Amino acid sequence: MIRAALTALMALPLAAQTASKPAPPTEEATIERFRAHAKARPVAPQAPLSPEERNIIRRFKEAKSSVVFVSAIVKGQDPRTLDIAKIPTGSGTGFVWDDWGHIVTNHHVITVEDQGLRIGEVQEVEVTLADGKTYKGRVIGVSFAYDIAVIQAFAPLKDMKPIPIGRSSDLQVGQSVLAIGNPFGLDHSLTRGVISALSRKIDTGYNSSILNAIQTDAAVNPGNSGGPLLDSGGRLVGMNTAITSTSGSSAGVGFAIPVDTLNDIVPKLIARGRLEPPRMGFEVFTTAAARQTFGITRGLLVMTVDPDSPAGRAGLRPLEVDASGQVKSMGDILLGYEGRALESEGQFMAMLEVIPPSDKVVFDVQRDGKVIRIELNLKDTKAGKKVKAQPASI
Repeated sequence: MIRAALTALMALPLAAQTASKPAPPTEEATIERFRAHAKARPVAPQAPLSPEERNIIRRFKEAKSSVVFVSAIVKGQDPRTLDIAKIPTGSGTGFVWDDWGHIVTNHHVITVEDQGLRIGEVQEVEVTLADGKTYKGRVIGVSFAYDIAVIQAFAPLKDMKPIPIGRSSDLQVGQSVLAIGNPFGLDHSLTRGVISALSRKIDTGYNSSILNAIQTDAAVNPGNSGGPLLDSGGRLVGMNTAITSTSGSSAGVGFAIPVDTLNDIVPKLIARGRLEPPRMGFEVFTTAAARQTFGITRGLLVMTVDPDSPAGRAGLRPLEVDASGQVKSMGDILLGYEGRALESEGQFMAMLEVIPPSDKVVFDVQRDGKVIRIELNLKDTKAGKKVKAQPASI
């Protein structure tokens, strides 16, 4: 019986065998069928935040209003309209230092470079607060050796909350830290990590180094420069300054200037504008200007000399030009200071900050094709002379 039934089934045409199977739905039919089930998903119950998460959230909210976005500005001619316009040259992060509207950031944030050569630093900046409002600011103090700049922001003092200050000498490797900044222009970004090492040495770019720097794995990228590094209590323990990376972006090796250094240097910059001791009485061209205008690739070209100063009394010679701007005589070129070669005005300023000069200093000077030595007696600097707040004023 069974064998006969199978034989009969096999004898049926193929079409008859498959006619009893329903055809599978098309892709379009499946899509339309499932569209009918579109609706919002139910929200799963939220798990309580951990104590660590709650602390991070609280510290960020507390510190956010103390962190600002800094845009460096130079004035130039708009090539389309020929009008004088503000041209952004760089940006970074800063934080409110005190109750008087002083902002602290990195010196390199306000430095203007051209093809790798420093051509100066901006005097005007724009400071954007956490509420999105932007105000004018002026650079009132800089340190080459420590890569620190202080800005006076002309914003309502009531909207500027000073950041709490901690102590970096008490830090320990493994301690949790938070970094707030504006990486790639993304304002008020928070990253977290730990202190990876202490007492690191980082270069500032002027043949000087910052000692006791803090190493952290909290992500730090371009734009984070000048931003605060906080401990778990929300206190400032460092200023994010540099990274080590083969790609130029965060590789988990960032460095911060310790807050103990900031607490020592920043008040001096606010009070005096600079760290260098008594004024020597001369100005030099920036390295870029001397190279581009006069083809000088070695040493510092003296631009002006105050006759009533140590430099003037020592006979240092400035560049001289006639009424039409033509060079009458080339100024002295400073090749060395106290036995060390001079490579840039920034390096020289950093040297003066790190090692204050004694009563007498000696320069190796190129004059009329010969190298001579000139001694400046700084002890007879007259009282009342103030240091000019210009990059190349010494």
